[in-house]
Amino acid sequence: MGRGLALDIGGTKIASAIVTDEGALIQRQQIATPRGGTQQLSAALATLIAPYRHQADFIGVASTGIIDKGRLTALNPANLGGLADFPLQDCLQSIADLPCVLLNDGQAAAWAEYQPLKESSDSIVFVTVSTGVGGGIILNKKLLVGNGGLAGHIGHTLSDPLGPWCGCGRRGCVESVASGTAIGAATQEWTQPAPAATVFALARDGDTQAQAIVQRSATAIAHLLADMTIALDLETAILGGSVGLAAGYLEQVIHAQSLLPAIYRLPVRAAYHRQDSGLLGAALWARATL
Repeated sequence: MGRGLALDIGGTKIASAIVTDEGALIQRQQIATPRGGTQQLSAALATLIAPYRHQADFIGVASTGIIDKGRLTALNPANLGGLADFPLQDCLQSIADLPCVLLNDGQAAAWAEYQPLKESSDSIVFVTVSTGVGGGIILNKKLLVGNGGLAGHIGHTLSDPLGPWCGCGRRGCVESVASGTAIGAATQEWTQPAPAATVFALARDGDTQAQAIVQRSATAIAHLLADMTIALDLETAILGGSVGLAAGYLEQVIHAQSLLPAIYRLPVRAAYHRQDSGLLGAALWARATL
């Protein structure tokens, strides 16, 4: 298929890159995800796509939310800047007349992270802990997409039935406890509320309140992995996202797992492609399906 233009649309940033035949990412760019309506997102996508549309043979897109019949929706619209419905396929076609494949970002990242493991593992789960909590599942060597693009939205499984309300409308989802947004929200009673990055910095400096918030997040992810393992008999877990890849977070997840019965423990490692798993996965999936 030649070179692909890959996009990764997240709740905080939108990244783009040209993906070469060899799978290398070049000319990588990144901008903040706009807040507002369809016009703002359309303009942001045009900024990233238009200058490079003649350098690519196809477009592969990984996006937070639900991709169904070319439209982008979300269980938690706040993760899309309040945008609840967007004609993504039509928007992309209006910017660049190229073949285009759309995929949820957790699903795309799972596909990229599975490639170096596919000789040794048949079934894995990818978990991204970032603005929200998402995931992707490879089961018996196949990526689960679902009839309506919903497969892998594991951040909306239950963590605490008495926990905070989630943006999806249910109380106590993993996302409402473990995500970067949830970590920041847990500081609202502080004299100076702080974003997730500051909470992590305070935790590393020994602040016990910050440490407890981070530990709560890591424990929720450990239990999520336990639920996925017992339901699907998985072999490996991959952890990504800005929170998932934060210094010391993986070790806290592994420690929380160690407190569970052995049958619930799943080997877990950091994403090999780090923050670019979604970008690469979008291009690889597009190549595999076009």
